[in-house]
Amino acid sequence: MDSHSLRGKTAITGVGETTYSKASGRSALALELQAALHAIEDAGLTPADIDGVIPMLNGTGIADDFVANFGMTDLKFSAVAALGGASCVAALQYAAMAISAGVCNHVLLAVGRNGYSGPRTPARVSTMPHRRVVSEFEGPAGMLAPAQFYAPMARRHMEIFGTTSRQFAEIAVVTRSHARLNSNAMMTAPMTTEDHQNSRMVVDPFRLFDCCIESDGGAAVVLSRADRASHLAAAPVYLMGIAEGHVDSPSAITQRADMTRLGVAKAAARAFSMAGITHDEIDVAELYDCFTYIVLCQLEDIGFCKKGEGGAFIESGAIRLDGQLPVNTHGGLLSQAHMGGMNHIVELVRQLRGEAGRAQVKGARTGLVTGYGDLGAGSIAIMQRGNP
Repeated sequence: MDSHSLRGKTAITGVGETTYSKASGRSALALELQAALHAIEDAGLTPADIDGVIPMLNGTGIADDFVANFGMTDLKFSAVAALGGASCVAALQYAAMAISAGVCNHVLLAVGRNGYSGPRTPARVSTMPHRRVVSEFEGPAGMLAPAQFYAPMARRHMEIFGTTSRQFAEIAVVTRSHARLNSNAMMTAPMTTEDHQNSRMVVDPFRLFDCCIESDGGAAVVLSRADRASHLAAAPVYLMGIAEGHVDSPSAITQRADMTRLGVAKAAARAFSMAGITHDEIDVAELYDCFTYIVLCQLEDIGFCKKGEGGAFIESGAIRLDGQLPVNTHGGLLSQAHMGGMNHIVELVRQLRGEAGRAQVKGARTGLVTGYGDLGAGSIAIMQRGNP
């Protein structure tokens, strides 16, 4: 199958999410199922209509949990995406291929997490894929958590290109300002650049407000065949381009020839080619933001600015709601919630439907969403409302 045959053949027809909190009082599976039901209802479907399921992230549901809880009798497809934070967007490609191949009509992607009230960082980190492959260089140096892995990447960028902590601060401040417009965001207290600069150091150069939050909640989307999408309850948002990319030397971040280039740099060109869309046509971007630096690096690697110019691009006001490229209009992982990036997909769909409330980007028709994996893998999807 020519990868370009995926263009416009599927659409996101339903989105759903739970309330995000620090103490849900519910299991991750219960949260995942609730979000899934919201997405199915949003599409005007029933659980019986879903014939493909892709559950996300370690420790939550498997396909059989959906069969048991929803009474599904004709599930034809299930899969697992194991790319860390790049999984949710990468799974859109899995679902699109299954649908385009005629295996399924409607595929559900769902996430449920007790990231705050459940097992905290040490327990969660021990289950991440990178624990198997960073034992030669990073592990012996005591690097055990994501902030420790990505901090050298950020510092390298700063040393080569003169990127500054205040430029990282602009990302955090803008993201928080967007979260303040979202009634389902966890972090809504005002933030200034000085608040960021005065926050405690976590791992140099990352300060507290450079780091994403942990949260409890669930998020889900339904992907459907394009010829059926137009007959469902919600306005379809078509998947125009999709790709994933993997970094060179994935087993040792600090030994890479270029620590400032992520896997999305490989994926972006393929996604834009498939979509037949230029960068200037992108109205809004939801970029995976586990750390502020990762947003800056993705802007460069996707091609919105040249390598090394991300700091200046951000300082220009480009990523603000009224800027050239509004970014993370929901508050992202930094301020809304950490749903492994599924909430980024939900937000992009709402933006393109015109349902983003006070954070709505006027006239948004085309947008993109990214995922970022534990060791630098990247995924990207370009979406569009209206006829593909």
